[in-house]
Amino acid sequence: MIVLVLNCGSSSLKYQVLDMRSNTDYTLLAKGLVERIGEKVGDLTHKVPGRDNYHIEKPIADHTVGIKSVLDILTDKEHGVLSALSDINAVGHRVAHGGEFFFDSVVIDKGVIEKIEKCCELAPLHNPANLLGIKAVETLMPGTPQVAVFDTSFHQTMPKYAYMYAIPYQYYEKYKIRRYGFHGTSHKYVSRKACELFGTDFNNSKIITCHLGNGSSITAIKDGKSVDTSMGFTPVEGLPMGTRSGNVDAGIIMYLMEKEGLSMNEINKILNKKSGLIGISELSSDNRDLDAGRESGNEKAALAQKMLWYTIKKYIGGYIAALNGVDMIVFTGGIGENSNTTRENVLSDMEALGIVLDKDLNNQARGKDMLISKPESKVKVAVVTTDEELVIARDTMNLTTKK
Repeated sequence: MIVLVLNCGSSSLKYQVLDMRSNTDYTLLAKGLVERIGEKVGDLTHKVPGRDNYHIEKPIADHTVGIKSVLDILTDKEHGVLSALSDINAVGHRVAHGGEFFFDSVVIDKGVIEKIEKCCELAPLHNPANLLGIKAVETLMPGTPQVAVFDTSFHQTMPKYAYMYAIPYQYYEKYKIRRYGFHGTSHKYVSRKACELFGTDFNNSKIITCHLGNGSSITAIKDGKSVDTSMGFTPVEGLPMGTRSGNVDAGIIMYLMEKEGLSMNEINKILNKKSGLIGISELSSDNRDLDAGRESGNEKAALAQKMLWYTIKKYIGGYIAALNGVDMIVFTGGIGENSNTTRENVLSDMEALGIVLDKDLNNQARGKDMLISKPESKVKVAVVTTDEELVIARDTMNLTTKK
């Protein structure tokens, strides 16, 4: 079956079209990106394997226009991969936040939409955009089955003592303030994939997955279930990220608001857009730029990276304690898959925990699936490429073809 996967942001949308014959037998037909939705001129970049990329600039007023542009290019005689829209059997959507409503992916109906809408206040930048994508498909392709795949659902197995915050309980009851976690689709996918590749029983294992990129999170997985994760009520908590602060003393926020006369919107922008790697380095949010800066003697670039490495190491150590051991540590995401320097610095001096890195293998591991630990290491360490769009396509196929 042909599945269209959509990931709608506030002013952009990513898409993939996959021919899903089974969970393991599939073909990527096309993928692309629509940017600057709502601006004077928008961009659409369309990629088909084996062909030159196609790029067009034109006004894209809203998400309905954006998705209409995607559907037009998919069925275009010269650049398309489909003969008609009817070739698309189902549409899968990445949805950022499912709150406490969704423990797994679901076929979208009116009740599902209402619950996603209720979660908009928990993810005000993401869920409204996800809903725009869902409603655009309803308008443009009426009757086509749609599936929602949630970033948060994998983490709904966390025990209450792990997801609660030590603030008055009434705020959980009134506003559902708790740890939700994100990147769940990626953590679930790479943990299972690593077990299949490297001979570990997913349902009888202790795994720590490190999804490291512009946004980063770490998850402790026991017997196939998430039991703790570094992101919290929002994606700001946890590791220092490209532009997000990660963990910060809440008292600092109040102190800065008073000293600098900052509004809530201004402090939110600082924590989400001006902190993390770019805030410390004053150079870039991109780890590759920080590599170059550190190598050329930029002390702030080096400091930003060392803070990231140290925090990852602390989370791994804490999760080993929480799990009472670990069978495998998995690195994924843009930094996790491609930065041998990050992996080496995170895993150095951890032999006491049974972790012995093979530096030669680590240096070879760039964007491919492989073990990077030495044979004598008690803990397997792996680099595994993530594919969140494939997870969405699989769930969409499986849910819409159930008898």
